[in-house]
Amino acid sequence: MNAPFLFIILPLFLAGLLLLFQNQKFNTLAACVFSILLTLVAWLVPMDTILTLGNWSFKLTTTFNVLGRHLILASGDRSLLVLIYGSSTLWFAPSLATRATHRLIPLGLAITALLVAALAVDPFLFAALLIEMAVLISLPLLSTPGQRPGRGLIRFLIFQTLAMPFILFSGWLLAGLEANPGNVGLVQQSAILIGLGFAFLLAVFPFYSWIPMISEESSPYAAGFILWIFSTVTLFFGLGFLDRYAWLRDSPSLGIILISAGILMIVTGGFLVGFERHLGRIMGYAVIMGNGFSLIAISIGFASGLNLFFMLIIPRVISLLIWSFTLTVLKDDHPSLFMDDLKGLAHSWPYAASGLVLANLSLAGMPLLACYPSLQLIWVSLATRSLPALIWVLIGGLGLFISALRTILGFVTSRDEFSWGSRETGLQRIFLVVGIATLLMLGLFPQWTLLLWSHLPNMFTHLGQ
Repeated sequence: MNAPFLFIILPLFLAGLLLLFQNQKFNTLAACVFSILLTLVAWLVPMDTILTLGNWSFKLTTTFNVLGRHLILASGDRSLLVLIYGSSTLWFAPSLATRATHRLIPLGLAITALLVAALAVDPFLFAALLIEMAVLISLPLLSTPGQRPGRGLIRFLIFQTLAMPFILFSGWLLAGLEANPGNVGLVQQSAILIGLGFAFLLAVFPFYSWIPMISEESSPYAAGFILWIFSTVTLFFGLGFLDRYAWLRDSPSLGIILISAGILMIVTGGFLVGFERHLGRIMGYAVIMGNGFSLIAISIGFASGLNLFFMLIIPRVISLLIWSFTLTVLKDDHPSLFMDDLKGLAHSWPYAASGLVLANLSLAGMPLLACYPSLQLIWVSLATRSLPALIWVLIGGLGLFISALRTILGFVTSRDEFSWGSRETGLQRIFLVVGIATLLMLGLFPQWTLLLWSHLPNMFTHLGQ
């Protein structure tokens, strides 16, 4: 058995097969079962080790050759595979309880496989092409059939496509730099191209305008999935660059650039979200601020900072999943999602309103919620390094907290007579109760995620060692 074939080629084949079926329940069940099996295989089965089950023995090899290129998934990548396919299962399952587009399952599975391939391909230059393929597959998922694409979707395509030539040119320069490591000019040119490429990919300030637009124009659930998986894979792809090139990770200006970009994303996102009236756009700004916190965590240091970055991943996934799920539930009955149109929503949609507010507060760093332990450690680390940076980060985070308070005020305020009730379906209530309980439990017991994220540094040879 071959690991890249199992985790990349087979999901792509299944995604193509599921496109032929229009039954959402069947597609969801098949994708969830398949993703759970991949998660368990990555968790339990070692690579390049012969395993014997009775008279049957097999070995999960690490390399798969495609058109002269290599897809490599080593033993250190197992935790990353568990994270990606386990999280994908969490995204696929709740779609049963919403009117999310039926294309989410097959296209989402194909996007996941392509982005895993982008992290596994060697030479790494081909990762840019695989990411662009994932972007193109994302377009029908984010668009509405029969309608013209919105501005956010067009900007998403443009900015992600602009990242490709910068990464490809940087790879060409890096190949020359390996042959002539003393060429200072090549070092500077490579660093600039890499920086621009990842600024477009990760939607670093000022290239993030498409994120709130997509959150408003597209299905909240599809938008949440795309924002989660692209930002996560891009961050790991960038860490792979740092792990590969010593001159890049040892650069004295790297930490300053990362922390400055992170602070700009948090401050500008927090300022804009404080005045935002659309709940979908608020989620988009929260994603921007979360990416800013990830950059700050990486800038703190490769030993401690990476642990903070990995610790933040799972709480962010859970919070964003609940937020996008509740928005999808509410959008079925309130298409606009503007606060003024949702007055008194908590009286008739109490579960969805509670999930949305708690997810917002979690990403804002509210104590006793999932993101608080990791954000608190980031704040403490910043306080020991730069007090002004901490003050700016707290000011930016205050905007997201204010938006949560304004949402609560709108949800509980009603100008008309009302009667308490619950319009969520039974399945929606189950998912929301489980999600809210998970937010609270991860806030109270953050060590529960330690078993996964403590092994993520193993995928890097130099970082964190």
